[in-house]
Amino acid sequence: MDLAPYEDRIKLMRSLMWDYNIPPEHCLEVLEGKRERAGHYTEATLFRKLLESYRWFTILRIIPPNRIYTLLTDEVIQSLRFKSLSKRYEFIRQELHRTLFLTG
Repeated sequence: MDLAPYEDRIKLMRSLMWDYNIPPEHCLEVLEGKRERAGHYTEATLFRKLLESYRWFTILRIIPPNRIYTLLTDEVIQSLRFKSLSKRYEFIRQELHRTLFLTG
C-alpha cells in the first residue's frame, strides 16, 4: 500500500489534532522522525493517539511500514487504552517484523 499524497496526510493530521492548535505539518514531521515534538506531543504520544484514532489501513497511508515498526514499541503497545487494541498491535508488530526482516 502506498502512502497517501502529502496533502491527504496533512488533512488526516489536521483531523487527528482537531482539538489542539498544533500545525498538522509538525505532527507529520514528528511521526516521520524529522521533528522532536509537536506542541506537547512526542513521537510516542502522537503515535499512540494515531493508533487509538485511525484504522490500520489509514495509518499505513500516513506512515510507511518500516517507520511504523520503529514507532510500535512495547511501551506504546502497553500504553494503549484498550486491551483489545494492545493485542491487535502486538500481532501487527510481529507481522511487520516477519514481513520487513524475515522475507527480505
